[in-house]
Amino acid sequence: GSEEPVCRPTVINMYGGDLSTLDMWYQQWEAFMFDTPLTINTKEGEKTSPVYDMLLPIKKSKYPAITEEEEKVSLPLQTMCGAIFDAILVHMMNTVSEPDVWQPLKRTMVENLNKKKVPHTLDILSNVYSSSDIITLQEVSLSFINQAASGPLGQTYHVIAPGDLDAVRDQNSVIFLNKKTFPGGAANEISALVSASFPKDVDVPVAKGDILAVTTTDKDGTPYVVASFHGDTNGLATKPVLDALVKAMSSDPQLVSHKLIFGLDANTYEHATPGKTQDVMDFGKRYVSHQLTSCWGDVPKASNYTTFNARTYLQPQLNKACKSSEKRSKGDVNPKDFILFQKNAFVVERTWKDNTGKKKYTEDMAFPTLEFPSDHGILATVLAPK
Repeated sequence: GSEEPVCRPTVINMYGGDLSTLDMWYQQWEAFMFDTPLTINTKEGEKTSPVYDMLLPIKKSKYPAITEEEEKVSLPLQTMCGAIFDAILVHMMNTVSEPDVWQPLKRTMVENLNKKKVPHTLDILSNVYSSSDIITLQEVSLSFINQAASGPLGQTYHVIAPGDLDAVRDQNSVIFLNKKTFPGGAANEISALVSASFPKDVDVPVAKGDILAVTTTDKDGTPYVVASFHGDTNGLATKPVLDALVKAMSSDPQLVSHKLIFGLDANTYEHATPGKTQDVMDFGKRYVSHQLTSCWGDVPKASNYTTFNARTYLQPQLNKACKSSEKRSKGDVNPKDFILFQKNAFVVERTWKDNTGKKKYTEDMAFPTLEFPSDHGILATVLAPK
């Protein structure tokens, strides 16, 4: 029921307890994982269970490199590895620094980058982008959805979450429809129809809540399909989801005449590894093959970045960590975000990026910052019907 997250005792999240010694840390960690029941809100209502029971197996379908046996033992293994990892971090911080130095510094960062993230994001959307007809968001928490719906944005927008909303992983694609432009809100959710259009013999790395597609009608009676999608880290689900969305619309007589607006975090890359990450130029060819275009045109520019972030060593994916001096060369600086639509339906009047919350994009600036809460820039476009 609390709007503030309950955190595992570790260095790298918002946990506020004292981690001055390993013994103090482990007592808190064990109690949290095994003795603390937590209540979460789901579409079906409240669910209470211990933390260890909320862990999810690592799926071979999402990470093909693992074996089926590794998938089976992934729950106890990740619990043990999590404890080892957290212990190393506590030891490391208390060795290279003093608890009364690094813990206050951590609290300052938590306050600005974590606790204020949702209200700061809501403020930017309310104060800068509230005139938009459609807003698509990805990796959205249930808390964010509830605060948006109950706040000023809920007065302006129909706030739409996926039917298979994932309250455990808590990363969901969401759509806001302006109540003046789309007075009836969402008519039907067709996300399941999109998923059912995947090839039968292919495991597409899509998780619950990643896809949201709805039908709606604007005030002039024009029918739309509006979709929001969060691609997997490597972008390998992006083309299959696009193909499935187009197939779902073309195979249903009731959807053929609908206009499509598709906002997505495609997780495409400027320098992709064939078979392992999705190349942005290859993705451009795919959407053009479906008679779609993007806010960037038919041919995206590979160096038109919408992300610029890098990881320190205080996080679990150490293979992605880098020194401060390497953040540009080794960071995630890529053209990942798109707005797609039918080429014969709209013309682009203006497109812009924003990593400041002020409709401006500062190139070569790492973000999130204390002023801008997201690790993806905002992407906005003004479309005129043809």
